[in-house]
Amino acid sequence: MSTEILVNIGQQETRVALVEGGAAQEIYLQRASRHGLVGNIYKGTVQRVLPGMQAAFIEIGLERTAFLHVADMLALPTGQGDGETTRVDTPRQLPPIQTLLHEGQDVLVQVLKDPLGSKGARLTTLLSVPSRYLVLLPYEPHCGASARIEDEAERARLKQVVAKISGELAPKFGVIARTAAEGVEEGPLAADLRFLLRLWTGISEQARRAGPRSMVHGDLPLSMRILRDLLGTDVERVRIDNLDEFKRVQQFARVFVPEAAARIDHYEGAAPIFDLYGVEDDIDRALGRKVDLKSGGHLVIDQTEAMTTVDVNTGAFTGHRNLEETILKTNLEAAQSIARQLRLRNLGGIIVLDFIDMRNPDHRVQVMRALEKELKRDPARTHVYDFSPLGLVEMTRKRSRESLGHILCMPCPTCEGRGSIKTVETLCHDIVREVSRASRQFEARHFLVLAAPAVVQRLTEDAAMGLAELEATLNRPIRLQAEGSYHPESFDVVPL
Repeated sequence: MSTEILVNIGQQETRVALVEGGAAQEIYLQRASRHGLVGNIYKGTVQRVLPGMQAAFIEIGLERTAFLHVADMLALPTGQGDGETTRVDTPRQLPPIQTLLHEGQDVLVQVLKDPLGSKGARLTTLLSVPSRYLVLLPYEPHCGASARIEDEAERARLKQVVAKISGELAPKFGVIARTAAEGVEEGPLAADLRFLLRLWTGISEQARRAGPRSMVHGDLPLSMRILRDLLGTDVERVRIDNLDEFKRVQQFARVFVPEAAARIDHYEGAAPIFDLYGVEDDIDRALGRKVDLKSGGHLVIDQTEAMTTVDVNTGAFTGHRNLEETILKTNLEAAQSIARQLRLRNLGGIIVLDFIDMRNPDHRVQVMRALEKELKRDPARTHVYDFSPLGLVEMTRKRSRESLGHILCMPCPTCEGRGSIKTVETLCHDIVREVSRASRQFEARHFLVLAAPAVVQRLTEDAAMGLAELEATLNRPIRLQAEGSYHPESFDVVPL
């Protein structure tokens, strides 16, 4: 499957699309007014320690205080001999956070997750500094290799090489081989480690001089970060539509990723670069709830702060043989589309999939296998659980960046994010009740109702709304006044 990276440089925005097989799979954005924070290192100050939550709020100079849990301050070996680590998550293993932190204390932290909604950034004190092939772990002295390298023999080789070079160059540090290190010999890995050690020396010195609540180290610009994080051996080329940025990225590549320099091109086409492969259209579609399937079925994706739900529907697809065939084919196609949409929209956290009910257990197995196969291509860590008794599939996807929808959209000012507003009829009944309530509270000669034009028109024309009957009962006039500037749900009842 051919893979390309498209880089669009705007005046105040950089966009990157990872395209596989002619379809956009991942979208990255960086704006001058709003940079992603994941990977940045800050000198923070402990604002408040919460023993009951085993957490602390840390001031790092952002709009909202950041969150640090005790589990992100400690790591233990998995015991599997692979050099990987896991955050401590068993309550009896966790020391009281007040023994580790106190209010007013300065602490060096790194952003694990960007701020999301009303939540501040998620932090860790287990710092990691990535380069092209390796990740340096200053406070976790162990060696290992990325679990995404599927070839066990290659993982074993890399762990052996990493252990050797770290023992020689950085015996007090931990080192992890990244996926890009697959097939790389000892020489380039050692050079990468020397670069990381020099970088860490600079970070340590900057941290010593930095004042509280300030950034110590920021990650690379997006156009260069993609060479480090996305450019694998399967990427055929990188196209950049800005000549100056193309030159900067090429210069960076010659120094840090020399084998990739020949694959970086300056795009000079007449059409905008994101019109290639329909990337712009994919972005627009990724902001909607409904995703059409080729068979005629569709997905409905709803993202909330707690979780994301995906509902699968057959739509216009009826099959050619029987209902079970229709359902299986739709669900298999949905599994493939769901995996792509999770990557494209960058949806994370808890995700609940509501496939169409299948009576045949073998069909369920086929759908689960199809879903797991597609998710293997996702660089974000996922965990999928089998069908529940209610026929739902629950899964999680690691969330580090904000979703595409959160970056590009804002809550609707009309419905305030609910997704619906009261009907005109409902508002009419609300107004009638409010007038009746006001008549008991105020000794008014008459009442003035101000509302949106559609509401006033319905109250005037439809006797079923009961306003005329209420006017007769109260024996006091009720005057209506349309206000074009009113929110559709707003109204005022003024006693006069």
